[in-house]
Amino acid sequence: MNKPRSIKQNAYPDALPDFRNLGVALRILLLSNAFALFKAVIDGSNWAEVLAHLIESASLLTPVLLSAMLLLWLAQPVLKRLSYAHASLAISLAVMVLTLAIFNFSGDLFEPVDDDDRRFDAMQYALLAILVSQMLLFYFRWRAQVLSQALHDARLQVLRALIRPHFLFNTINAVLSIVRKQPKQAETALEDMADLFRMAMSEAQDLVGLRQEIKLSEQYLALEKLRLGERLQLHWQIDEAAMDALLPPLLLQPLLENAVYHGIETLAAGGIINIGVRRAGKQLELVIANPCQPSDVSKHVGNQLALKNIRERLELLFDVEARYAVEAQRDAYKITITLPYLQEGVV
Repeated sequence: MNKPRSIKQNAYPDALPDFRNLGVALRILLLSNAFALFKAVIDGSNWAEVLAHLIESASLLTPVLLSAMLLLWLAQPVLKRLSYAHASLAISLAVMVLTLAIFNFSGDLFEPVDDDDRRFDAMQYALLAILVSQMLLFYFRWRAQVLSQALHDARLQVLRALIRPHFLFNTINAVLSIVRKQPKQAETALEDMADLFRMAMSEAQDLVGLRQEIKLSEQYLALEKLRLGERLQLHWQIDEAAMDALLPPLLLQPLLENAVYHGIETLAAGGIINIGVRRAGKQLELVIANPCQPSDVSKHVGNQLALKNIRERLELLFDVEARYAVEAQRDAYKITITLPYLQEGVV
């Protein structure tokens, strides 16, 4: 059993970026070329010289970037096992060696026309390789630490939702109403509540198994069904091929809470929450759709705290490889999340 601890103890550790992530690769390309442009502007005294310096830098930068990104893509599993300091040093040394190798094998291709000191140029390019690689690593480290606040906020958001007075009191009242007639069901409900609190307060993890997330969601919905009864109907569509997938923890529960409080609860006759999880090649797709009052659609859209938090967590963990889409119709609301398909035991 996980021992409860303060959420603030779960600080996001130093971690290298995922060099197999498309967003990380795009950022490396853009920032490296931006640095080359900045250097060309500093070195040049007119636009012609700036263009000449930029072409000269790009001619070396492009093969170094492509070969370095390929090397880092291949070395990602090894780098993950190293400490941040050792991995950072290894990356800088690898980029420096690649730069010197490409520079030396290129002959006079990267040699400035008015410069005959090849050793000095080699040393300059080596230092630039180390500087740029460290600047990029610093940027990714800073970005992760800034965005990681979303992970802490997510757990606080779920915990606050679970201990919200009307949720707590309604659940307790529902349990009290059945404790004599259906003691087994009352005991199960209390166990479900305990599991929800335990999960919200447990040590943070980046990813959890889909089975665990579905079980937690079922426990939450079972508690809501105690008070809503037949008004709350559920339709699960789970692709068996996706059952070994990994996803961020406490991802489904806030979405289901929105569907209950801003959808089913507003309807006198209740309605059906459709929950779909399927695997599509290398992607995992989650869909939650629910009916809602036509007059409450704008309120539903306006309640963005939990949804904003989920978007930030997806951006932190998957960058541009995750997508989040909302369809708000007159009497229906649908959220679709697409993220990379990662298998348990493989990541």
